[in-house]
Amino acid sequence: MAELIELKVPDIGDFDEVEIIEVLVAVGDVVEENQDLITLESDKAAMEIPATHAGVITALNVAVGDKVGEGAVIATIETLGDAAPVATEAKEEKTATVAQAEPAPQAAVEKKVDVVVEAAVPFATDTKSG
Repeated sequence: MAELIELKVPDIGDFDEVEIIEVLVAVGDVVEENQDLITLESDKAAMEIPATHAGVITALNVAVGDKVGEGAVIATIETLGDAAPVATEAKEEKTATVAQAEPAPQAAVEKKVDVVVEAAVPFATDTKSG
């Protein structure tokens, strides 16, 4: 069952507020757990804040230039509930189908490896003869 969850700024260390320098998602985006949502910048470092849940962004409460602190609500997300495993299975099937349907790139990679090996052998020979 879908659930609305507020995604909040976690503990950001010794800073009361830090500036948002990048917003990586928009309303309507489907995000995965641990996908970066925003980038914060303090006077010492930049840090990405990831999603704590997977789902669809239903509200975005921040913009570039805003200052946020620990506990500030970044966005609201609607979790995918039972739909997430189905989407994962479909993605795996698509990946398997693509892998089976594209043997030509594998051959091209092997050919490039042969070229690299052939190029390395004369170089090694040249260093021994010098």
